[in-house]
This record gives sequence, C-alpha cells and structure tokens, in this order.
Amino acid sequence: MNVAVGCDHAGFPLKARVIEAVRAAGPSVTDAGVVSDAPSDYPDTAQSVARLILDGKCERGILLCGSGVGMAVAADKFPGIRACVCHDSYSARQGVEHDGLNVLSIGARVIGPELAVDIVRAFLAAEFTGEERHARRLRKVAEIERSAHLTVATPNVKKR
Repeated sequence: MNVAVGCDHAGFPLKARVIEAVRAAGPSVTDAGVVSDAPSDYPDTAQSVARLILDGKCERGILLCGSGVGMAVAADKFPGIRACVCHDSYSARQGVEHDGLNVLSIGARVIGPELAVDIVRAFLAAEFTGEERHARRLRKVAEIERSAHLTVATPNVKKR
C-alpha cells in the first residue's frame, strides 16, 4: 500500500511523526507537502492527496491541519474520496470497515502525537468489510456524488 501524507502549516509539526508511523506499519509514503510551517492553504494539499488517490498512485491518504476539518471538507469535494476527521482509533477503524474511508484527517492542534499514531495505525490496519449492507450504502453515497456533481451550490459564507 502507498499512503499519501499531506499537511498545511498547522499540521506540519505532526507530519514527520505520522510519516514515521505509516512507514513503521509497512506502507510506503508519498509526501504531498507542505515542507515547512510557513503559511499555506489547506485546500491545495487536500487536492494533492485526493488526486494521488484518484490517479491510482496511492490507495489511502492522511491529511493534517489545525482541526482536521478544513482538510476533510476540501478532500470530500472529490468524487470517490471519503475523508473524515477522526480523533479516536475506533472511528478511524470503523470508518474504513463500514464506510470505505480512504482519507484520514487529523487535527494537529486537537490531539497529541501519540494518539495520532494510534489513530493512524487503526486506519491503516483496517479493511472494508465488503458486507452487503456496507456495499449498498457506499453505492448510495456514489449515487449522491453523481447527482450532486451536476448541481453546484453557492455557499452561504459571509464576507468580513
């Protein structure tokens, strides 16, 4: 397995430890940036990781930002990417087994490095069960992606 690991400036302090944990678990790593804690935009890295997966160069991805939320939101815009913020190992494991999670997002400002390593290990060790109920639900998610892709909503974001 090849795992893409990417972060923004807020996730950068945790990135080296996560890469070390991935390698220790066995997979190879593709570093999707960033390379310093200089200010950066999380959507750029989320897009890089999503494209590595969709292009078949990586099977899974791990994203790190301050909360984990921005990265997951951006990555989930790509049909076929199922990203979620997980700050516990149960959600990371169950997300893969039941929901086909292929991108793990972690908030580096929310949890410490040892918990992050436990979560990464759970995410990497898990496999989709393939049970009919889970496969049926993923087909429904794919249908939502197809139909939603045809309609682009304008977000309700207030400007400051």
